[in-house]
Amino acid sequence: MFNYSLTYTDLYQLSMAQVYFLKGKADEKAVFDYYFRKIPYQGGYAIFAGLQDFLKQLEQLSFSEEDLDYLNTQDFEDSFLQYLRNFRFKGNIRACREGEVVFATSPILQVEASLIEAQLIETILLNLLNFQTLIATKASRIRLIAKDKTLLDFGLRRAQGPGGYYASKAAIIGGFNGTSNVIVGRDFKIPISGTMAHSFIQSYDSELEAFQDFALKRPKNCVLLVDTYDTLNSGVPNAIKVAKEMEERGNKLLAIRLDSGDLAYFAKESRKQLDAAGLSYVKIAASNQLDEYVIKSLQEQNAPIDIYGVGTNLVIGKPDGALDGVYKLAYAAGKPRIKISESLAKTTIPHAKQVFRTYDTNGQFNGADVIALENEEKPKQIHHPSEPFKKMNVENFEQEPLLHLVMENGQNLTTNSSLEEIANFSKRRLALLPLEYKRFDNPHIYKVGISDALKQERDQLINFHKS
Repeated sequence: MFNYSLTYTDLYQLSMAQVYFLKGKADEKAVFDYYFRKIPYQGGYAIFAGLQDFLKQLEQLSFSEEDLDYLNTQDFEDSFLQYLRNFRFKGNIRACREGEVVFATSPILQVEASLIEAQLIETILLNLLNFQTLIATKASRIRLIAKDKTLLDFGLRRAQGPGGYYASKAAIIGGFNGTSNVIVGRDFKIPISGTMAHSFIQSYDSELEAFQDFALKRPKNCVLLVDTYDTLNSGVPNAIKVAKEMEERGNKLLAIRLDSGDLAYFAKESRKQLDAAGLSYVKIAASNQLDEYVIKSLQEQNAPIDIYGVGTNLVIGKPDGALDGVYKLAYAAGKPRIKISESLAKTTIPHAKQVFRTYDTNGQFNGADVIALENEEKPKQIHHPSEPFKKMNVENFEQEPLLHLVMENGQNLTTNSSLEEIANFSKRRLALLPLEYKRFDNPHIYKVGISDALKQERDQLINFHKS
């Protein structure tokens, strides 16, 4: 939907790029890792999203003449601006599949390119991947608790500007069934859904007349909002009258919607009225500041709600708001590179890498991913990245490499799977994650460790820079 240019970046990226260019370092090979430091929502896993959008944009990113004219006013050298005029990303990218279940500290994506190319794409990479991964993870958590109930994204009006577009996409990857977002439905061939606003009913002198007009002119998938005046004494009885009129015309009312009050109580009482009227097929939808915890409570109360419309709390990623994703240099100019911190946990891991997922004898995730050197085939042991005495033998477990070549020489190699295909892949992968990592309260910590060879390389670099 959006057309980006390479000025969709932070100034320091361009400042560094100019120095690389002027000092003859522009073409030095570099490797950067993308990963996040902490799983959002105090959860046990995350869902990787945004890859296709990123690759699509990266293939066409360039500097326009308008961009260059502007940069010419910002103290950039003429020779550097001439270089930017012909700039295109021509590097390689390896990444997990979009929709993959991922964990903190493990590389999800790796960029191998010239130093200047790899640097200039950092901002858009983090911007697209961090947000969509955050929202897909939120959606997945809601799906887990909602079980087989219908989940609809209603969040566009409360989203932060154009972020609503990507939020609706990510919600589908995380397990939602549809969205109110029409343009996302158009672009990705996913179901769109909508009911009515209170203002529609208020614009009539009669709630019943409002319902009748709506049902007559929009009979397909008709949902009536019943809480404008008096849910149980007016809204539901009027909806029942209209449902009977629809039956006479050969149509059926899909659902009523509750948008305020005690949703569990109103759902139960509404269900009684509908069933007594012979309308057991009419579903109950609910909205109003829903999130995974509210839905969990409603489920525990056996609220007869069939459809949940989730808005604000989904599309803004509440309460976290941002994924702690980072982009760190691991290799440059023929040498492994490291950033050393006072905390070993924040010390980066050097070298180009591969990540292996281990499986138990039942074919489920074994609770351990191995970060290894790029050319390793089957690591035998993993070490905790920041607690030197913790290690685990993984030699006898089946291992699956997670990072695959998705862009080569600047060309997108992915098949552009549909949103439905990505969502189904994510669902299958999540089913392989044991329940203890999915629970809301104090989930089991999934182990992410480094191989013997990688630990040795890292420790040597630390000792070198500390000596």
